Amino acid sequence: MTREIHGTVADGFEAVREEFAAFVAEEQPDYEGQLCAYVHGRRVVDLWAGGEADALYGVYSSTKGAAHLVVALLVQDGTLELDRKVTYYWPEFAAEGKGQLTLRELIAHRAGVVGTDTGFSPQELADDRQIAERLADQRPFWRPGTAFGYHALVIGALTGEVVRRATGRTLQEVYEERVRAPYGLDFFLGLPAAHEPRFRTALPMAPTAKQRALLDSLPGGPDTLASIAFNRHAAEPTDLELLPNDPLVRAKGPASVGGVASARGLAGLYAAAISEREGKAPLLKEDTAAEFGQFHSVGYDLVARAHKSYGLGFQATADTWHPFLGAGAFGHSGAGGCQAFADPRSGLAYGYTRRRFAFPGGAAQENDRLAGAVHRAALAV
Repeated sequence: MTREIHGTVADGFEAVREEFAAFVAEEQPDYEGQLCAYVHGRRVVDLWAGGEADALYGVYSSTKGAAHLVVALLVQDGTLELDRKVTYYWPEFAAEGKGQLTLRELIAHRAGVVGTDTGFSPQELADDRQIAERLADQRPFWRPGTAFGYHALVIGALTGEVVRRATGRTLQEVYEERVRAPYGLDFFLGLPAAHEPRFRTALPMAPTAKQRALLDSLPGGPDTLASIAFNRHAAEPTDLELLPNDPLVRAKGPASVGGVASARGLAGLYAAAISEREGKAPLLKEDTAAEFGQFHSVGYDLVARAHKSYGLGFQATADTWHPFLGAGAFGHSGAGGCQAFADPRSGLAYGYTRRRFAFPGGAAQENDRLAGAVHRAALAV
């Protein structure tokens, strides 16, 4: 079945359209997805299939990129200092031996408070303030600063509480004022009711029999660190695949996983971060972008039980996902399959969304071929 590919590419990026079309032809008949890219602030790829150009999707952990762009801006301003203890801003966080942790260590996933012993209710998980209050009293699952593990559902609440204590405003409010609104980005941390008709409900993974067998064979249990980090041990376990379908999550926009965006919004965020756009200077100075993209936690991730690499709040994208990218590339994938990043050395900003949750979670496998095609074209023009 041949499905129509909509949208445009700039001269020199025709191969990206061909790669997108080839991938879509191999996908399930109900595929919906979007691909967008900028180079040095100019949009060069704007493609979609199976849906609409302005459709909005849950972007899961790609939300963390928007959240930590706010943190980077506040560090750049001098409002936050990376090597101050978290307790300088948030004294209650000192409970249970967490008092020596710095902000730098916190946003590099080194705090050890990936969840709580009893888990969060759905209402708590949608509210960063409630998550932060619970975690302030939580005994860490490893000695803070000595190791790292993915704080999947809570890192945005932890850093968001620091932002609130330092500025008197929520991270979501700062993001709206300084990032989303000035650029008109279709990337929301808290979806306004007026945009709800554009939201496309997330569809669960549809694995093949072989893929299902692989998923079923993975080690797990209700009290593992991974289960705690993904709230699978709670009285009402979190269904990550369908999390964006909760209207409370969309409305409140928790800064770890609650973002709603299009590919244009994802790519536009990173283009604004590193490139001049619409007469505006890049949001991040070169030194700030370099520091936040620098490796801070590399090696064995205690939650993922695999090799991972993190900068400050961002994934170190060239190591974690796409080794063809330049050193210092930073961004964040999302569990449903979306991907977003900036590669400052090539000037590339990339965004991809899809509706159906991808196997096996994280950046969908097609991102390697799509991002690779975009990157090759960007270097050639």
